[in-house]
Amino acid sequence: MLAEDLGQGDLTTTLIIPDLSTSNAEVIANEEGITAGIEEAKVLLESLELKVQTTVADGDRIRKRQTIMRISGNTRTILSAERTMLNLVSRMSGIATMTRRLVDRLRKRGLKTRIACTRKTAPGLLYFDKKAVWIGGGDTHRLHLDDLILIKDNHITVAGGLAEAIGKAKKASFSKKIEIEVTSKKDAVAAAEAKADIVMLDNFTLTQVKETLRSIVERGLREKVLLEASGGITSENVLDFASTGVDMVSLGEITHSAKALNVSLEIIAARKMRAKN
Repeated sequence: MLAEDLGQGDLTTTLIIPDLSTSNAEVIANEEGITAGIEEAKVLLESLELKVQTTVADGDRIRKRQTIMRISGNTRTILSAERTMLNLVSRMSGIATMTRRLVDRLRKRGLKTRIACTRKTAPGLLYFDKKAVWIGGGDTHRLHLDDLILIKDNHITVAGGLAEAIGKAKKASFSKKIEIEVTSKKDAVAAAEAKADIVMLDNFTLTQVKETLRSIVERGLREKVLLEASGGITSENVLDFASTGVDMVSLGEITHSAKALNVSLEIIAARKMRAKN
């Protein structure tokens, strides 16, 4: 990440800042939220031989204008690493903040439904995006494609049908759960009867979700399968879907559209040092 930003080197800082200058700096939160990325920022800065004192931990609730980190060391190094470090903290904190808000809304309503993210993360940032969701109190869902067998529409098409796809998936290790994406009540019931561990109700309306749940309960299958509502779920309607009785709701919004938390770095003391003759 740092190499991507530096290119051939920080030209502005090299021309303006003496090479032996040292500074103290603070990372300030310019709005309230939930912190995330503090651990990663500390690792990055310390790898550059800067001294770091964190005043908060990942998952803490912070107020506007709160100092979340203090940094000291070579001024050129601080300024060259500034944007990479801030981008990481602001993005992860933004995701954690949005996730926590959604989780808190559900808990205030007395719902135990899990908030989960999807694989709609920024390329190269999957680990950081999903960790931020976890810090915010959400579920990471799959971290990688090898975590879970998730049969989607294209798999079903090529396999020749829902039952055929599940049958082939059951040849995997007993330790791997099987989830299947369905687009109708009929297929949801069939998937539950075929002993899928999780059934994803993809792009179902609220009415369709409720009808599907009722059908699965009537067949005595509810305790044998987890139900996930996904597709078309946003922060605006997540409470409605969570209230239907599904086990989890997943939405890509918390990783692909979360607003970055506004954080900045401020130099609070700088010392110029002359090179020895």
